[in-house]
Amino acid sequence: MEAFLGIDVGTGSARAGVFDARGTLLGTGIAAIETLRPRPNFAQQSSAGVWRAVCMAVVAATERAGIAPASIVGIGFDATCSLVVAGETGQAVSVCPNSTPDSDIILWMDHRAIGDADEINAIGGEVLDYVGGRISPEMQMPKLRWLKRELPESWKIAATFWDLPDWLVHRATGTSTRSVCSAVCKWTYLGHKGFNGEGWDQEFFAAIGLGDLGDSDHLAIGNQFAPAGTAIGQLSETAAGELGLQPGIAVSSGMIDAYAGALGTLGVSAARGASLALIGGTSSCHIVTSEEPIFVGGVWGPYYSVLLPGVWASEGGQSAAGALIDAVIARHAASATLGDNSRPAEQLHRHLAAMADETAFLTADRHVNPDFHGNRSPLAQAWRKGAVSGLTLDSDVDDLALDYLATIQALAYGTRHIIEEMQRKGIEVSSLVVSGGLAKNPLYLREHADATGCRVVVPAQSEPVLLGSAILGAVAAGAFNDIASAMSAMSGDGTVVEPRSGKIRRYHQAKYKVFRRMQEDFAAYAQIMSA
Repeated sequence: MEAFLGIDVGTGSARAGVFDARGTLLGTGIAAIETLRPRPNFAQQSSAGVWRAVCMAVVAATERAGIAPASIVGIGFDATCSLVVAGETGQAVSVCPNSTPDSDIILWMDHRAIGDADEINAIGGEVLDYVGGRISPEMQMPKLRWLKRELPESWKIAATFWDLPDWLVHRATGTSTRSVCSAVCKWTYLGHKGFNGEGWDQEFFAAIGLGDLGDSDHLAIGNQFAPAGTAIGQLSETAAGELGLQPGIAVSSGMIDAYAGALGTLGVSAARGASLALIGGTSSCHIVTSEEPIFVGGVWGPYYSVLLPGVWASEGGQSAAGALIDAVIARHAASATLGDNSRPAEQLHRHLAAMADETAFLTADRHVNPDFHGNRSPLAQAWRKGAVSGLTLDSDVDDLALDYLATIQALAYGTRHIIEEMQRKGIEVSSLVVSGGLAKNPLYLREHADATGCRVVVPAQSEPVLLGSAILGAVAAGAFNDIASAMSAMSGDGTVVEPRSGKIRRYHQAKYKVFRRMQEDFAAYAQIMSA
Protein backbone atom coordinates (compact mmCIF):
# COMPACT_ATOMS: atom_id res chain seq x y z
CA MET A 1 0.00 0.00 0.00
CA GLU A 2 1.25 3.45 -0.91
CA ALA A 3 0.99 6.11 1.77
CA PHE A 4 1.57 9.85 1.91
CA LEU A 5 3.00 11.95 4.71
CA GLY A 6 1.65 15.37 5.56
CA ILE A 7 3.72 17.56 7.89
CA ASP A 8 2.18 20.68 9.44
CA VAL A 9 4.26 23.14 11.48
CA GLY A 10 1.92 25.40 13.40
CA THR A 11 2.58 28.12 15.93
CA GLY A 12 3.04 25.85 18.94
CA SER A 13 3.67 22.39 17.53
CA ALA A 14 4.78 20.25 14.63
CA ARG A 15 2.34 17.57 13.53
CA ALA A 16 2.59 14.71 11.08
CA GLY A 17 -0.07 12.49 9.54
CA VAL A 18 0.10 9.38 7.36
CA PHE A 19 -2.72 8.96 4.82
CA ASP A 20 -3.70 6.44 2.17
CA ALA A 21 -4.93 7.35 -1.32
CA ARG A 22 -8.54 7.59 -0.12
CA GLY A 23 -7.64 10.19 2.49
CA THR A 24 -7.90 7.80 5.42
CA LEU A 25 -5.74 8.95 8.33
CA LEU A 26 -3.56 6.03 9.44
CA GLY A 27 -1.52 7.64 12.19
CA THR A 28 -0.50 10.99 13.65
CA GLY A 29 2.27 12.46 15.77
CA ILE A 30 2.81 15.79 17.50
CA ALA A 31 5.68 17.58 19.23
CA ALA A 32 5.74 20.99 20.89
CA ILE A 33 7.68 24.02 19.61
CA GLU A 34 8.95 26.69 22.00
CA THR A 35 8.35 30.39 21.34
CA LEU A 36 10.60 33.08 22.81
CA ARG A 37 9.13 36.53 23.51
CA PRO A 38 12.01 38.89 24.39
CA ARG A 39 9.83 42.02 24.15
CA PRO A 40 6.16 42.92 23.70
CA ASN A 41 4.99 42.15 20.14
CA PHE A 42 8.09 39.98 19.53
CA ALA A 43 7.80 36.23 18.87
CA GLN A 44 10.79 34.10 17.87
CA GLN A 45 11.59 30.43 17.36
CA SER A 46 14.57 28.24 16.52
CA SER A 47 14.76 26.41 13.20
CA ALA A 48 16.79 23.67 14.89
CA GLY A 49 14.03 23.30 17.47
CA VAL A 50 11.38 23.23 14.75
CA TRP A 51 13.22 20.49 12.85
CA ARG A 52 13.62 18.41 16.02
CA ALA A 53 9.87 18.67 16.59
CA VAL A 54 9.20 17.65 12.97
CA CYS A 55 11.39 14.57 13.36
CA MET A 56 9.68 13.55 16.60
CA ALA A 57 6.22 13.99 15.06
CA VAL A 58 7.08 12.00 11.93
CA VAL A 59 8.58 9.10 13.89
CA ALA A 60 5.48 8.95 16.10
CA ALA A 61 3.09 9.15 13.14
CA THR A 62 4.74 6.35 11.17
CA GLU A 63 4.88 4.12 14.25
CA ARG A 64 1.19 4.68 14.97
CA ALA A 65 0.28 4.10 11.33
CA GLY A 66 1.79 0.64 11.61
CA ILE A 67 3.32 0.72 8.14
CA ALA A 68 6.81 0.16 6.84
CA PRO A 69 8.75 3.36 6.04
CA ALA A 70 9.06 2.09 2.46
CA SER A 71 5.30 2.51 2.04
CA ILE A 72 5.60 6.31 2.19
CA VAL A 73 6.13 7.58 -1.35
CA GLY A 74 5.30 11.28 -1.10
CA ILE A 75 5.78 14.06 1.45
CA GLY A 76 4.16 17.48 1.72
CA PHE A 77 5.16 20.25 4.11
CA ASP A 78 3.08 23.16 5.31
CA ALA A 79 3.99 25.71 7.96
CA THR A 80 3.27 29.15 9.32
CA CYS A 81 4.50 32.03 7.19
CA SER A 82 7.42 32.74 9.53
CA LEU A 83 10.77 34.20 8.45
CA VAL A 84 13.92 32.03 8.72
CA VAL A 85 17.35 33.69 8.44
CA ALA A 86 20.42 31.60 7.55
CA GLY A 87 24.11 32.24 6.99
CA GLU A 88 26.42 31.15 4.18
CA THR A 89 26.69 27.57 5.43
CA GLY A 90 23.07 27.38 6.52
CA GLN A 91 23.85 28.27 10.12
CA ALA A 92 21.32 30.08 12.27
CA VAL A 93 21.50 33.89 12.20
CA SER A 94 19.97 35.54 15.25
CA VAL A 95 16.92 37.76 14.79
CA CYS A 96 16.81 38.53 18.51
CA PRO A 97 17.55 42.02 19.89
CA ASN A 98 19.13 40.22 22.86
CA SER A 99 21.39 38.23 20.48
CA THR A 100 20.00 34.84 21.50
CA PRO A 101 22.05 32.74 19.04
CA ASP A 102 19.56 30.07 17.99
CA SER A 103 16.58 32.43 17.58
CA ASP A 104 16.68 32.54 13.79
CA ILE A 105 12.93 32.65 13.12
CA ILE A 106 10.69 35.71 13.34
CA LEU A 107 7.31 34.11 13.93
CA TRP A 108 4.40 35.04 11.66
CA MET A 109 2.53 36.79 14.50
CA ASP A 110 5.50 38.99 15.47
CA HIS A 111 4.53 42.66 15.13
CA ARG A 112 7.93 44.29 15.69
CA ALA A 113 7.81 45.75 12.17
CA ILE A 114 4.56 47.74 12.45
CA GLY A 115 6.47 50.99 11.85
CA ASP A 116 8.25 49.53 8.83
CA ALA A 117 4.96 48.35 7.38
CA ASP A 118 3.51 51.84 7.78
CA GLU A 119 6.53 53.38 6.05
CA ILE A 120 6.36 50.89 3.19
CA ASN A 121 2.66 51.66 2.74
CA ALA A 122 3.48 55.37 2.62
CA ILE A 123 6.06 54.71 -0.12
CA GLY A 124 3.63 52.61 -2.15
CA GLY A 125 4.15 50.44 -5.21
CA GLU A 126 2.31 48.14 -7.60
CA VAL A 127 2.95 45.12 -5.40
CA LEU A 128 0.77 46.61 -2.66
CA ASP A 129 -2.24 46.30 -4.97
CA TYR A 130 -1.84 42.53 -4.55
CA VAL A 131 -1.90 42.56 -0.74
CA GLY A 132 -5.18 44.40 -0.29
CA GLY A 133 -3.62 47.85 -0.71
CA ARG A 134 -1.59 47.74 2.53
CA ILE A 135 1.30 45.49 3.51
CA SER A 136 1.06 43.82 6.91
CA PRO A 137 3.81 43.60 9.55
CA GLU A 138 3.13 39.86 9.43
CA MET A 139 4.60 39.76 5.91
CA GLN A 140 8.30 39.40 5.20
CA MET A 141 9.37 42.72 3.66
CA PRO A 142 8.61 44.79 6.79
CA LYS A 143 10.43 42.18 8.89
CA LEU A 144 13.46 42.21 6.60
CA ARG A 145 13.52 46.00 6.69
CA TRP A 146 13.44 45.92 10.50
CA LEU A 147 16.23 43.34 10.57
CA LYS A 148 18.46 45.37 8.27
CA ARG A 149 18.02 48.53 10.32
CA GLU A 150 17.96 47.18 13.88
CA LEU A 151 20.38 44.22 13.63
CA PRO A 152 22.97 45.23 11.02
CA GLU A 153 25.44 42.55 12.12
CA SER A 154 22.87 39.83 11.56
CA TRP A 155 21.99 41.36 8.20
CA LYS A 156 25.65 41.38 7.23
CA ILE A 157 26.17 37.66 7.79
CA ALA A 158 22.75 36.55 6.49
CA ALA A 159 22.99 34.76 3.14
CA THR A 160 19.46 33.47 2.61
CA PHE A 161 15.99 34.33 3.84
CA TRP A 162 13.26 31.70 3.81
CA ASP A 163 9.57 31.33 4.42
CA LEU A 164 9.32 28.48 6.92
CA PRO A 165 7.53 26.04 4.54
CA ASP A 166 10.31 26.55 1.98
CA TRP A 167 13.02 26.18 4.61
CA LEU A 168 11.54 22.84 5.68
CA VAL A 169 11.58 21.58 2.08
CA HIS A 170 15.16 22.87 1.73
CA ARG A 171 16.15 21.12 4.96
CA ALA A 172 14.58 17.88 3.75
CA THR A 173 15.95 17.89 0.19
CA GLY A 174 18.66 20.52 -0.25
CA THR A 175 16.73 22.24 -3.04
CA SER A 176 16.73 26.03 -3.31
CA THR A 177 13.47 26.19 -5.29
CA ARG A 178 10.79 28.06 -3.36
CA SER A 179 7.01 27.69 -3.41
CA VAL A 180 4.78 30.00 -5.40
CA CYS A 181 2.43 30.00 -2.40
CA SER A 182 4.91 31.51 0.06
CA ALA A 183 6.57 33.92 -2.37
CA VAL A 184 3.32 35.38 -3.68
CA CYS A 185 1.43 35.50 -0.38
CA LYS A 186 4.14 36.86 1.91
CA TRP A 187 7.08 38.21 -0.11
CA THR A 188 5.38 40.57 -2.64
CA TYR A 189 6.28 38.27 -5.54
CA LEU A 190 3.90 38.71 -8.49
CA GLY A 191 3.33 35.14 -9.61
CA HIS A 192 1.28 36.05 -12.66
CA LYS A 193 4.45 37.48 -14.22
CA GLY A 194 6.26 34.12 -14.19
CA PHE A 195 7.91 31.58 -11.92
CA ASN A 196 11.56 32.29 -12.77
CA GLY A 197 12.16 35.50 -10.88
CA GLU A 198 10.19 37.81 -13.17
CA GLY A 199 7.76 38.60 -10.36
CA TRP A 200 10.24 40.51 -8.18
CA ASP A 201 9.88 44.30 -8.32
CA GLN A 202 13.42 45.60 -7.94
CA GLU A 203 12.31 49.23 -8.06
CA PHE A 204 10.06 48.56 -5.08
CA PHE A 205 12.93 46.94 -3.18
CA ALA A 206 15.14 49.94 -3.85
CA ALA A 207 12.43 52.37 -2.79
CA ILE A 208 11.95 50.68 0.60
CA GLY A 209 15.68 50.36 1.27
CA LEU A 210 16.06 46.68 0.41
CA GLY A 211 17.69 47.01 -3.00
CA ASP A 212 20.42 44.57 -2.03
CA LEU A 213 17.87 41.75 -2.14
CA GLY A 214 18.36 41.89 -5.89
CA ASP A 215 22.05 40.95 -5.65
CA SER A 216 23.09 37.82 -7.58
CA ASP A 217 19.73 37.54 -9.30
CA HIS A 218 17.79 37.63 -6.01
CA LEU A 219 19.72 34.61 -4.73
CA ALA A 220 19.00 35.39 -1.07
CA ILE A 221 15.22 35.28 -1.54
CA GLY A 222 14.96 32.87 -4.48
CA ASN A 223 14.58 33.05 -8.24
CA GLN A 224 12.93 29.71 -9.01
CA PHE A 225 9.39 28.98 -7.84
CA ALA A 226 7.15 25.93 -8.09
CA PRO A 227 3.36 25.68 -7.73
CA ALA A 228 1.62 23.35 -5.30
CA GLY A 229 2.17 19.63 -5.77
CA THR A 230 5.34 19.99 -7.84
CA ALA A 231 7.97 17.38 -6.98
CA ILE A 232 10.93 19.71 -6.42
CA GLY A 233 13.25 17.29 -4.67
CA GLN A 234 13.80 13.94 -3.04
CA LEU A 235 14.32 13.23 0.64
CA SER A 236 18.05 13.35 1.35
CA GLU A 237 20.05 10.65 3.12
CA THR A 238 20.58 12.93 6.12
CA ALA A 239 16.96 13.97 6.48
CA ALA A 240 15.73 10.42 5.93
CA GLY A 241 17.88 9.19 8.81
CA GLU A 242 16.54 11.91 11.09
CA LEU A 243 12.91 11.26 10.13
CA GLY A 244 13.12 7.47 10.22
CA LEU A 245 12.22 7.23 6.52
CA GLN A 246 13.88 6.03 3.35
CA PRO A 247 15.83 8.45 1.15
CA GLY A 248 14.56 9.31 -2.31
CA ILE A 249 10.91 9.95 -1.38
CA ALA A 250 9.29 12.62 -3.58
CA VAL A 251 8.89 15.93 -1.73
CA SER A 252 6.43 18.56 -2.91
CA SER A 253 6.91 22.30 -2.95
CA GLY A 254 5.74 23.68 0.38
CA MET A 255 2.63 25.60 1.31
CA ILE A 256 1.52 28.04 4.00
CA ASP A 257 -0.53 26.21 6.63
CA ALA A 258 -3.77 28.06 5.96
CA TYR A 259 -3.62 27.12 2.28
CA ALA A 260 -3.00 23.48 3.18
CA GLY A 261 -6.17 23.76 5.25
CA ALA A 262 -7.99 25.10 2.20
CA LEU A 263 -6.73 22.18 0.10
CA GLY A 264 -7.94 19.73 2.71
CA THR A 265 -11.41 21.26 3.01
CA LEU A 266 -12.62 22.77 -0.27
CA GLY A 267 -12.81 19.31 -1.85
CA VAL A 268 -15.33 18.08 0.75
CA SER A 269 -18.46 16.92 -1.05
CA ALA A 270 -20.76 18.90 1.28
CA ALA A 271 -18.99 22.14 0.31
CA ARG A 272 -21.29 22.91 -2.59
CA GLY A 273 -21.83 26.40 -3.92
CA ALA A 274 -19.63 29.41 -3.36
CA SER A 275 -17.35 28.27 -0.57
CA LEU A 276 -14.88 30.12 1.63
CA ALA A 277 -12.24 28.11 3.47
CA LEU A 278 -12.09 29.31 7.08
CA ILE A 279 -9.00 28.03 8.84
CA GLY A 280 -9.43 28.76 12.53
CA GLY A 281 -6.36 28.27 14.69
CA THR A 282 -4.19 30.67 16.67
CA SER A 283 -5.25 33.20 14.04
CA SER A 284 -7.87 32.72 11.34
CA CYS A 285 -7.63 32.83 7.56
CA HIS A 286 -10.52 33.26 5.13
CA ILE A 287 -9.61 32.01 1.64
CA VAL A 288 -11.69 32.17 -1.55
CA THR A 289 -10.80 31.45 -5.16
CA SER A 290 -11.74 33.11 -8.44
CA GLU A 291 -11.02 32.59 -12.12
CA GLU A 292 -10.06 36.25 -12.54
CA PRO A 293 -8.21 38.64 -10.21
CA ILE A 294 -10.55 40.51 -7.84
CA PHE A 295 -9.12 43.34 -5.75
CA VAL A 296 -10.65 43.82 -2.29
CA GLY A 297 -9.31 46.53 0.00
CA GLY A 298 -7.88 45.10 3.22
CA VAL A 299 -8.01 41.53 1.88
CA TRP A 300 -4.70 39.99 0.82
CA GLY A 301 -4.40 39.14 -2.84
CA PRO A 302 -5.45 38.50 -5.47
CA TYR A 303 -2.74 35.82 -5.49
CA TYR A 304 -2.01 33.83 -8.64
CA SER A 305 -1.56 30.03 -8.55
CA VAL A 306 -0.97 29.86 -4.80
CA LEU A 307 -3.60 27.16 -4.24
CA LEU A 308 -4.60 25.72 -7.61
CA PRO A 309 -2.68 26.25 -10.88
CA GLY A 310 -3.99 29.20 -12.88
CA VAL A 311 -6.56 30.12 -10.22
CA TRP A 312 -6.55 33.33 -8.18
CA ALA A 313 -7.02 33.38 -4.40
CA SER A 314 -7.94 36.12 -1.94
CA GLU A 315 -7.24 35.87 1.78
CA GLY A 316 -8.85 37.69 4.66
CA GLY A 317 -7.99 36.95 8.24
CA GLN A 318 -7.93 37.75 11.93
CA SER A 319 -4.53 38.10 13.62
CA ALA A 320 -5.86 36.49 16.80
CA ALA A 321 -8.67 33.93 16.92
CA GLY A 322 -7.86 30.92 19.08
CA ALA A 323 -5.17 33.04 20.74
CA LEU A 324 -7.80 35.65 21.60
CA ILE A 325 -10.17 33.08 23.09
CA ASP A 326 -7.32 31.66 25.19
CA ALA A 327 -6.32 35.14 26.38
CA VAL A 328 -9.87 36.10 27.34
CA ILE A 329 -10.17 32.95 29.45
CA ALA A 330 -6.70 33.22 31.00
CA ARG A 331 -6.99 36.87 32.04
CA HIS A 332 -10.32 36.46 33.85
CA ALA A 333 -10.30 36.05 37.64
CA ALA A 334 -12.63 33.05 37.42
CA SER A 335 -10.30 31.07 35.15
CA ALA A 336 -8.60 29.69 38.26
CA THR A 337 -11.86 28.08 39.33
CA LEU A 338 -11.79 25.96 36.17
CA GLY A 339 -8.81 24.12 37.66
CA ASP A 340 -6.03 22.75 35.52
CA ASN A 341 -8.44 21.32 32.98
CA SER A 342 -6.82 21.39 29.55
CA ARG A 343 -10.24 21.88 27.96
CA PRO A 344 -11.72 24.99 29.59
CA ALA A 345 -13.96 25.62 26.58
CA GLU A 346 -15.88 22.42 27.24
CA GLN A 347 -16.53 23.51 30.84
CA LEU A 348 -17.71 26.91 29.64
CA HIS A 349 -20.01 25.32 27.06
CA ARG A 350 -21.66 23.28 29.81
CA HIS A 351 -21.90 26.35 32.01
CA LEU A 352 -23.53 28.42 29.27
CA ALA A 353 -26.03 25.64 28.58
CA ALA A 354 -27.02 25.73 32.25
CA MET A 355 -27.46 29.52 32.16
CA ALA A 356 -30.07 29.58 29.36
CA ASP A 357 -31.82 27.40 26.82
CA GLU A 358 -30.67 29.73 24.03
CA THR A 359 -27.21 30.90 24.97
CA ALA A 360 -26.78 33.43 22.15
CA PHE A 361 -29.10 35.92 23.85
CA LEU A 362 -27.01 36.02 27.03
CA THR A 363 -24.71 38.66 25.57
CA ALA A 364 -27.26 41.38 24.85
CA ASP A 365 -25.26 43.68 27.14
CA ARG A 366 -21.78 42.19 26.60
CA HIS A 367 -19.93 43.17 23.43
CA VAL A 368 -16.34 42.61 22.28
CA ASN A 369 -14.13 44.36 19.75
CA PRO A 370 -11.80 41.43 18.92
CA ASP A 371 -8.87 43.47 17.56
CA PHE A 372 -6.61 42.64 20.53
CA HIS A 373 -3.70 41.94 18.15
CA GLY A 374 -4.68 44.46 15.50
CA ASN A 375 -7.07 44.11 12.58
CA ARG A 376 -5.71 42.10 9.67
CA SER A 377 -8.85 42.28 7.53
CA PRO A 378 -10.64 44.18 6.23
CA LEU A 379 -9.39 47.32 8.02
CA ALA A 380 -5.71 46.31 7.64
CA GLN A 381 -4.64 48.26 10.72
CA ALA A 382 -2.23 46.35 12.93
CA TRP A 383 -2.17 49.15 15.51
CA ARG A 384 -5.77 48.59 16.59
CA LYS A 385 -6.59 47.26 20.05
CA GLY A 386 -9.53 45.33 21.48
CA ALA A 387 -12.27 46.28 23.92
CA VAL A 388 -15.04 44.79 26.03
CA SER A 389 -18.28 46.68 26.68
CA GLY A 390 -20.85 45.90 29.35
CA LEU A 391 -18.65 44.84 32.25
CA THR A 392 -19.96 44.71 35.82
CA LEU A 393 -18.35 44.12 39.21
CA ASP A 394 -18.95 40.38 38.84
CA SER A 395 -15.91 38.13 38.55
CA ASP A 396 -17.49 34.68 38.75
CA VAL A 397 -17.75 31.90 36.18
CA ASP A 398 -21.03 33.36 34.87
CA ASP A 399 -19.12 36.50 33.95
CA LEU A 400 -16.28 34.54 32.35
CA ALA A 401 -18.81 32.57 30.32
CA LEU A 402 -20.30 35.82 28.99
CA ASP A 403 -16.84 37.09 28.00
CA TYR A 404 -16.14 33.79 26.27
CA LEU A 405 -19.42 33.76 24.34
CA ALA A 406 -19.19 37.43 23.37
CA THR A 407 -15.63 36.89 22.11
CA ILE A 408 -16.65 33.99 19.88
CA GLN A 409 -19.55 36.05 18.56
CA ALA A 410 -17.18 38.95 17.87
CA LEU A 411 -14.92 36.67 15.84
CA ALA A 412 -17.97 35.61 13.84
CA TYR A 413 -18.87 39.25 13.22
CA GLY A 414 -15.30 39.83 12.05
CA THR A 415 -15.78 37.00 9.57
CA ARG A 416 -19.03 38.60 8.42
CA HIS A 417 -17.24 41.93 7.93
CA ILE A 418 -14.63 40.23 5.73
CA ILE A 419 -17.29 38.41 3.71
CA GLU A 420 -19.27 41.60 3.15
CA GLU A 421 -16.20 43.36 1.75
CA MET A 422 -15.56 40.42 -0.57
CA GLN A 423 -19.18 40.41 -1.71
CA ARG A 424 -19.08 44.15 -2.44
CA LYS A 425 -16.40 43.38 -5.03
CA GLY A 426 -18.33 40.51 -6.59
CA ILE A 427 -16.99 37.47 -4.71
CA GLU A 428 -19.85 35.13 -3.83
CA VAL A 429 -19.78 33.34 -0.47
CA SER A 430 -22.60 31.07 0.72
CA SER A 431 -20.72 28.36 2.62
CA LEU A 432 -17.88 28.38 5.15
CA VAL A 433 -15.76 25.22 5.18
CA VAL A 434 -14.02 25.23 8.55
CA SER A 435 -10.78 23.54 9.57
CA GLY A 436 -8.15 24.04 12.24
CA GLY A 437 -8.53 23.72 15.99
CA LEU A 438 -11.64 25.92 16.12
CA ALA A 439 -13.47 23.49 13.83
CA LYS A 440 -13.71 21.30 16.94
CA ASN A 441 -15.54 24.05 18.87
CA PRO A 442 -19.32 23.63 18.34
CA LEU A 443 -20.09 27.10 19.72
CA TYR A 444 -17.68 28.72 17.24
CA LEU A 445 -19.40 26.85 14.40
CA ARG A 446 -22.95 27.67 15.52
CA GLU A 447 -22.25 31.37 16.08
CA HIS A 448 -20.51 31.64 12.70
CA ALA A 449 -23.51 30.11 10.91
CA ASP A 450 -26.01 32.38 12.66
CA ALA A 451 -23.91 35.56 12.53
CA THR A 452 -22.94 35.29 8.86
CA GLY A 453 -26.04 33.60 7.44
CA CYS A 454 -23.80 31.06 5.70
CA ARG A 455 -23.88 27.27 5.81
CA VAL A 456 -20.96 26.03 7.91
CA VAL A 457 -19.40 22.80 6.65
CA VAL A 458 -17.12 20.74 8.89
CA PRO A 459 -15.08 18.03 7.14
CA ALA A 460 -15.50 14.52 8.50
CA GLN A 461 -11.73 14.24 8.25
CA SER A 462 -10.41 15.16 11.69
CA GLU A 463 -7.13 16.60 10.39
CA PRO A 464 -7.84 18.51 7.16
CA VAL A 465 -4.68 20.65 7.37
CA LEU A 466 -2.51 17.54 7.54
CA LEU A 467 -4.60 16.09 4.72
CA GLY A 468 -3.84 19.17 2.62
CA SER A 469 -0.12 18.56 2.97
CA ALA A 470 -0.57 14.86 2.27
CA ILE A 471 -2.42 15.82 -0.92
CA LEU A 472 0.68 17.76 -1.96
CA GLY A 473 2.81 14.69 -1.32
CA ALA A 474 0.42 12.43 -3.23
CA VAL A 475 0.52 14.65 -6.32
CA ALA A 476 4.31 14.99 -6.11
CA ALA A 477 4.57 11.18 -5.98
CA GLY A 478 2.48 10.86 -9.14
CA ALA A 479 -0.46 9.14 -7.44
CA PHE A 480 -2.78 11.76 -8.99
CA ASN A 481 -2.47 13.83 -12.14
CA ASP A 482 -3.21 17.12 -10.42
CA ILE A 483 -4.26 18.81 -7.20
CA ALA A 484 -7.96 18.90 -8.09
CA SER A 485 -8.06 15.13 -8.69
CA ALA A 486 -6.33 14.45 -5.38
CA MET A 487 -8.71 16.77 -3.52
CA SER A 488 -11.72 15.00 -5.02
CA ALA A 489 -10.40 11.54 -4.14
CA MET A 490 -9.06 12.23 -0.65
CA SER A 491 -11.30 14.88 0.94
CA GLY A 492 -14.37 12.84 1.89
CA ASP A 493 -17.62 14.27 3.23
CA GLY A 494 -18.62 16.60 6.04
CA THR A 495 -21.43 17.74 8.31
CA VAL A 496 -23.38 20.98 7.91
CA VAL A 497 -24.51 23.59 10.43
CA GLU A 498 -27.34 25.60 8.87
CA PRO A 499 -27.90 29.26 9.83
CA ARG A 500 -31.06 30.04 11.77
CA SER A 501 -33.55 32.77 10.95
CA GLY A 502 -36.16 34.74 12.86
CA LYS A 503 -35.30 36.12 16.29
CA ILE A 504 -31.74 34.74 16.19
CA ARG A 505 -31.00 36.49 12.91
CA ARG A 506 -32.42 39.80 14.18
CA TYR A 507 -30.38 39.49 17.38
CA HIS A 508 -27.12 38.97 15.52
CA GLN A 509 -27.96 41.80 13.14
CA ALA A 510 -28.27 44.13 16.14
CA LYS A 511 -25.05 42.90 17.74
CA TYR A 512 -23.24 43.24 14.42
CA LYS A 513 -24.22 46.91 14.34
CA VAL A 514 -22.70 47.29 17.82
CA PHE A 515 -19.56 45.48 16.62
CA ARG A 516 -19.12 47.90 13.72
CA ARG A 517 -19.81 50.90 15.97
CA MET A 518 -17.16 49.72 18.45
CA GLN A 519 -14.59 49.64 15.66
CA GLU A 520 -15.59 53.13 14.55
CA ASP A 521 -15.42 54.38 18.13
CA PHE A 522 -11.92 52.98 18.63
CA ALA A 523 -10.70 54.95 15.62
CA ALA A 524 -12.39 58.06 17.04
CA TYR A 525 -10.69 57.57 20.41
CA ALA A 526 -7.32 57.21 18.69
CA GLN A 527 -7.91 60.43 16.77
CA ILE A 528 -8.85 62.31 19.95
CA MET A 529 -5.74 61.12 21.76
CA SER A 530 -3.44 61.85 18.84
CA ALA A 531 -4.53 65.50 19.01
